[in-house]
Amino acid sequence: MKASTMPQIDPTVCERCAEKYHTCCHAEPQDIELCFPLSDSEWERVKAGAPEINGANEVANTPEFIKTLKRLFPHDGKKIDIQFPANETHRVLQSNEKGYCVYLTEQGCRLPREVRPWFCLLFPFWVRGKELTMFTAQGCLVCRETDTVEESLELLGMDKPQVRELFASLRSAWGFDKGE
Repeated sequence: MKASTMPQIDPTVCERCAEKYHTCCHAEPQDIELCFPLSDSEWERVKAGAPEINGANEVANTPEFIKTLKRLFPHDGKKIDIQFPANETHRVLQSNEKGYCVYLTEQGCRLPREVRPWFCLLFPFWVRGKELTMFTAQGCLVCRETDTVEESLELLGMDKPQVRELFASLRSAWGFDKGE
């Protein structure tokens, strides 16, 4: 275990991470195509939360992007093919010249929590079937300071039902909760 006791809620963990590491809010130029897509409803919320910034780009639905989505949503292949047709585009949050999200500051995300994209609110967690898991992001301070999902939830002041609700909202934003 990385700490001798269960971590306490740390509302500054993301701010501390933004000061030190390539965070979840960073992508190398060659990886921009793999950034998580932004649905229309998410983009509307983001624009309302920071209208002074035009913070989205369109990127190609490359074979690697589609393959990654199908790995993340293994039971939604047909829905992914419909939602993200090959050779078309999807919207992602814009990055600056160093690969950081334009909404990231040294104090963390400038977007109010209630308007952030679902993936941003969900990270570093993911849901696979009934199992709650975590991405193993080396640049994520939550992942560096905890060993288990439970410890990470504690550090972020979250619980499993909350994560499942965020995941359901993400799926719903892309129409993945509807029948084939």
